[in-house]
Amino acid sequence: MPQLEALVFDVDGTLADTERDGHRPAFNRAFADAGLDWHWTVELYGELLRVTGGKERIRYYLNHFNTAFAPPADLDAFVADLHRAKTGHYTAMLVDGAIPLRPGVRRLLDEARAAGIRLAIATTTTPENVTALIGSALPDGAIDWFDVIGAGDIVPDKKPAPDIYVWVLEHLAISAAAAVAFEDSANGVASAAAAGFANIVVTTNDYTRGQDFTAASVVLDALGEPGAPADVVAGEPPASGFVDLDYLRRLLAAGVPA
Repeated sequence: MPQLEALVFDVDGTLADTERDGHRPAFNRAFADAGLDWHWTVELYGELLRVTGGKERIRYYLNHFNTAFAPPADLDAFVADLHRAKTGHYTAMLVDGAIPLRPGVRRLLDEARAAGIRLAIATTTTPENVTALIGSALPDGAIDWFDVIGAGDIVPDKKPAPDIYVWVLEHLAISAAAAVAFEDSANGVASAAAAGFANIVVTTNDYTRGQDFTAASVVLDALGEPGAPADVVAGEPPASGFVDLDYLRRLLAAGVPA
């Protein structure tokens, strides 16, 4: 029977609910800085989240929602500059403490560290965004809690491709059977499943609720806390009411999605 060796976390929507009130307004501020009249509403941003990666999301917007825009000669540089400005606004919001961790995340991180379970990140967001979130929501030096951080453009294809999870597993030097992935979206679940994870915990948010999580082991509204149990959408509920290492070990022992 495989032993639990690592927990691998997505970031946006999983560690923290960053999309609606973090990345979206940061994009809008970057657009305003560039003199663009673009404004991504809550509803529009939900549509744009079909695509992973900020630069990819801008291109998707131009191709499908703003086709009248006349792109500059160097579209790659234009998109990169917008995304760089957006990252600056987003990290400033994190420094101000505007985006807390989701319920249960800090508790589970602390429990894993105390038990010698390794931590890793597999995300399509930029390394700067990861560092800013960890630095604002966790104690000084907490970035070193994570043995491996897979982020941004270090792999050729972003989620739902498995590349980022494969990269993280290779750098952890473990198999997917010894790890649990934490995700919030159908794209993320597809990525982890394609990389070989049979154990995937989903915590939904306003944007991802109702997506296809067939490959997940369990789908909840959050990881839960003592006194504030998680609402289980699909899969076996944790006996304690919240996701802890005992529950994750039971998922690992089951070996297949619920």
